[in-house]
Amino acid sequence: MTDYDVYGTHTHTTSELARLLTGHLGLAFTERASDYRGVYQVAYDARGRIEVQPNALPRDAGDQDDQDDLWWPEHPTVQVFLEITTPHPDPILHRRLGSLTGLVHLHHEAW
Repeated sequence: MTDYDVYGTHTHTTSELARLLTGHLGLAFTERASDYRGVYQVAYDARGRIEVQPNALPRDAGDQDDQDDLWWPEHPTVQVFLEITTPHPDPILHRRLGSLTGLVHLHHEAW
């Protein structure tokens, strides 16, 4: 079974959240850049894949409006998302993440 969880914050930037998680969980993040996703951070360890993704996406060159496209449009006030994909439920990881100020659990899926 795979677990997928999403946390959000409006108090930390992408790089700030990656630094917090590095210190709190001992992760080594790598910065990635994508035309679609923009600049985001990703880390892999025994727990699985952990990504720090800004909500605002890069605008297309032809965009005529002043509105940012959002990674999760249903959460427009969230500045940054933490997306976690693990091979099984990890309650210890979620307790540790729950202790970080400004980070809120938003979504869970299991398949």
